[in-house]
Amino acid sequence: MTSPELEEFDGDIGRVLAIAAHPDDLEYGPAAAVARWTRSGHEVVYLLATRGEAGIDSVSPDEAGPLRSAEQQRSAAVVSVDRVEFLDHPDGTLVHGPELRRDLVAAIRRERPDTVITVNHRETWGPPGALNSADHRALGAAVLDAVQDAGNRWIFPGVGGHPHAVRRAMVAGSPHARHAIDVSGTVDAAVASLAEHRAYLEGLGDHPMADPEFLRWVLADAGARAGRDAAVAIELFEF
Repeated sequence: MTSPELEEFDGDIGRVLAIAAHPDDLEYGPAAAVARWTRSGHEVVYLLATRGEAGIDSVSPDEAGPLRSAEQQRSAAVVSVDRVEFLDHPDGTLVHGPELRRDLVAAIRRERPDTVITVNHRETWGPPGALNSADHRALGAAVLDAVQDAGNRWIFPGVGGHPHAVRRAMVAGSPHARHAIDVSGTVDAAVASLAEHRAYLEGLGDHPMADPEFLRWVLADAGARAGRDAAVAIELFEF
């Protein structure tokens, strides 16, 4: 029998801070893991770098920002996440630099998570030619830097509180994934969570990702690589 391509991660994730660039990013996979964790009694907080105000072509940023923020709040509630925070960086022009790192460090020190999960920051999504967005690349790289910065008292001293050492970081959907989280029991919850982004999904038109059911294929594909019915593929960093 062929061994699974992805090794299952089933450790104690403790307290979780889930960080993404835009509303809807966490719903294309990580929310399935979040649903599993909250069902097991783990506390999860969402942190969004932007409000996704530039994400719907037919809706002005002034309207889209509040609309997408509300959709994210409803989406998080489906997977039992009560707290969603926004950093209010401008959508579409995130910069991997000291300002973004400082805001992330402040949140990590304030929330004091054991595990940080974010979304793919690599150049592509895996298939050749599937280029990742500039915001995703900037945010994910800044998250990994901030995870290490947060434990160093001499980097951004005093920002957010006392230094805090994160135990691990997970990058969901990375083409360099070598691990997976079994989410066979939370696929329906994940699909329902994504479906709450109604305005955003409608704005995608006939794109395959406009149908929340698309997520079932994503999770099943990762599951097949992990020897499970459904999984979230992750690139894992442990500290």
